[in-house]
Amino acid sequence: MKNIYYENMRKVLIFQHVAHEILGTLNPLLKQQGMRIRYVNFDRSPDERPSIDKYDGLVVLGGHMGVYEAEKYLHIKVEMQLIEQALKKGIPILGICLGAQILAHVLGADVRRSPEKEIGWHQIHLTEEGIKDPLFSHFQKSEKIFQLHGDTFDIPKAAKHLAWSEACQGQAFRVGENVYGLQFHLEVDSQMISRWLSHPSNQREILDSKGKFSVETIRNETTTHIAHSMDLSRQTFNQFIDLFHLPERPELLGSGHGKSHKESK
Repeated sequence: MKNIYYENMRKVLIFQHVAHEILGTLNPLLKQQGMRIRYVNFDRSPDERPSIDKYDGLVVLGGHMGVYEAEKYLHIKVEMQLIEQALKKGIPILGICLGAQILAHVLGADVRRSPEKEIGWHQIHLTEEGIKDPLFSHFQKSEKIFQLHGDTFDIPKAAKHLAWSEACQGQAFRVGENVYGLQFHLEVDSQMISRWLSHPSNQREILDSKGKFSVETIRNETTTHIAHSMDLSRQTFNQFIDLFHLPERPELLGSGHGKSHKESK
């Protein structure tokens, strides 16, 4: 007898660009909901040509490259094509940092180097649309969130502008009901930030800031802000996962063995 639940499990495709930029806090939340995750690591396999056909959602992670470097990093063009297909398919899409920039470009917005980098903990502000958006319903109007980027983007014409910062107007947007671009990093935990701060390219960025940013300050602010950030990430990403309309998970133990939670009540 076929297991209908496992046949209906949602599958999500993850585009990864560098080894140290991973799903972070989103990973256990997806797994808790029984979702099947497949990573495509373009850093390790730049010539990979995945298909979106069998997937119910797409997450595009961050990286050091720019959208305007697509001739150097040819996988960016592949990602653009797949994002276009995912948009036509109508599945949930989440772009984080570089992922948001690629998504914005696919939607017709300009992506460029930012006149001012954001590294470490920076204040973001919700727009009126952001205050109403279900993903940010638990946010205060302003929150301090971790950032690590030197590029920025315009908000696509088809999108709702959800958040901005003093240095970067394009912090978050939504297209339709289930497509989101986030410039900031809600997926980080303390270990991820520590790894990022130890990475040579990020250390060069901090050194080149001539004192504007410092590893010591970022570490101290991480101690102050990380618990609240992770709480925000849990609520935000659970709201995003709800967009997948997951099938009800079966009860595997107890007198209701083999029944759904609802049936065994």
